[in-house]
Amino acid sequence: MLESHLAVTLSSIYAVISPLLAMPAQPHPLSDLLKGTNLYLIGMMGSGKSTIGHLLGRRLNYRFIDTDELIEQTTGQTIPEIFQQHGEASFRQIETDVLAQVSAYTRLVVATGGGIVTQPYNWSYLHHGLVIWLEVPLAVLQRRLQGDTGRPLLQSDGWTERLQALLEQRQPLYAQADVRVTVTAQQSPKAVTRQTLEQIGQVLRSPTPEPPPIAP
Repeated sequence: MLESHLAVTLSSIYAVISPLLAMPAQPHPLSDLLKGTNLYLIGMMGSGKSTIGHLLGRRLNYRFIDTDELIEQTTGQTIPEIFQQHGEASFRQIETDVLAQVSAYTRLVVATGGGIVTQPYNWSYLHHGLVIWLEVPLAVLQRRLQGDTGRPLLQSDGWTERLQALLEQRQPLYAQADVRVTVTAQQSPKAVTRQTLEQIGQVLRSPTPEPPPIAP
């Protein structure tokens, strides 16, 4: 069973992440504000979470984790294989288990799967850190995903309509992010990274609103 295999190999997540925790700290303008808080990147498949996550990690001296890659390492199977052999429900449970393990660490930039927001319980882990939505136009997503055979939810005729339906379904969930980064087709990954850092700084520096007074 995949689940029993995962239960054994989840302990190896520490072996994957523990070397990352020994990185020497280097000052960055946001370091004092972040205080080691994890950054969780959410958004549709093809939105560039892994690319931007790597760049953010370098800028902040954080280590980068991709939950899909971690799932493949801990199960010994690719994401398409998990979907095909065990179904989406099993994959979503594994995804939650991995996210729970990752959220116990600090100083990480975490690229998550596009559907991670569809499981309400996952938000309890995502809110351990700062959640960043990379919002990419549908046309750009379609261009990036054309011919991609590694996306289980898009492996059928009419995949563009399926992609649009998934985006419409998930947009209200993505909108719950702490930071919303709107990406244009013309922006380079470095430009998106700069924009993301600027918006993180704005959110962290904004005053916390006072709670409303209690009525007598």
